[in-house]
Amino acid sequence: MPSRPASSDRSLRLALPATSANLGPAFDAAALAMDFHLRLHAERAPDFFITAEGRDAQICSRMENHLIVTTYCEVLESENRKIAPLRIHIENEIPIGKGCGSSASARLAGIALAVHFGHLRWKDDRIVGEASMREHHPDNASACWMGGLAVARMANQVQAQVAEIKPKGSWPLLLAVPALPLPTEQARRVLPFQYSRADAVTNIQNAMLLLAAFTQDRRDLLASALEDRIHQPYRAPLCPLLPAIKELAGDSGIIGAALSGAGPSVLVFLDPKVSPKRAKQRIAAHLTKRHLPAELLLTQIAVHGGRDSADWRKKHGASRK
Repeated sequence: MPSRPASSDRSLRLALPATSANLGPAFDAAALAMDFHLRLHAERAPDFFITAEGRDAQICSRMENHLIVTTYCEVLESENRKIAPLRIHIENEIPIGKGCGSSASARLAGIALAVHFGHLRWKDDRIVGEASMREHHPDNASACWMGGLAVARMANQVQAQVAEIKPKGSWPLLLAVPALPLPTEQARRVLPFQYSRADAVTNIQNAMLLLAAFTQDRRDLLASALEDRIHQPYRAPLCPLLPAIKELAGDSGIIGAALSGAGPSVLVFLDPKVSPKRAKQRIAAHLTKRHLPAELLLTQIAVHGGRDSADWRKKHGASRK
């Protein structure tokens, strides 16, 4: 390790997309990236200092137990590398604690900073594996780092096996975000320890059909393929937006809906033949009638992940083949 940092590693800019995991039946196995981001600019400094703007800026700028900084320091310590203090500016668009992959993006940011400023020669599978180990599942981490739609599993304790899926056609999305967060631990506690064979088989079938819907542009499969028996029925009482929005499936350009991650946000798949604004208005009116306030965000699948940030490609080489 050189005594003085090379000029190319004095700063780094990253853009990490929000993610929606599980996608109904693909529990802990698949996620897609969405087109709003955690952006940051980090540079070497005499001491750690964080500034933030955008959504939840007060949380993002709080130094105590900061997930990006904590992850950055822990990775460098585990690799016996010197911890270089950083000045970090954050521009955040991702809702925190609402099933949109905010913790995965923060952990990946910390890991990427450690790889960059610590001169670690980690490839994508190790970066995703490290984030997955800390997140306890690889779906959000894979989609956030790779972009697009990702199917993932842990190959071992530190490496992930990831398949990148390129959805065929256009997939407009809407994210319904309630005001209050739902801790993942609370959402996990309501799940049973055992499932019937019938429930397991149904979920496997639906997960396979879900992949076919994306890869073959088969929207006719999507509504039924999003059905799940593993987590959504048990989380629905904690996430009232889900049953309410599912009532609209097949109506006014709304194809289907699923919990985003562990909830409480809901990911809605829209018909590209119908105006997204019209679908949004229909959902807003329906939720107002049900007395369920929510922020409705129109988005789409983000093709680019964190590794595609211009600075990362320039300083660490292009990752895509």
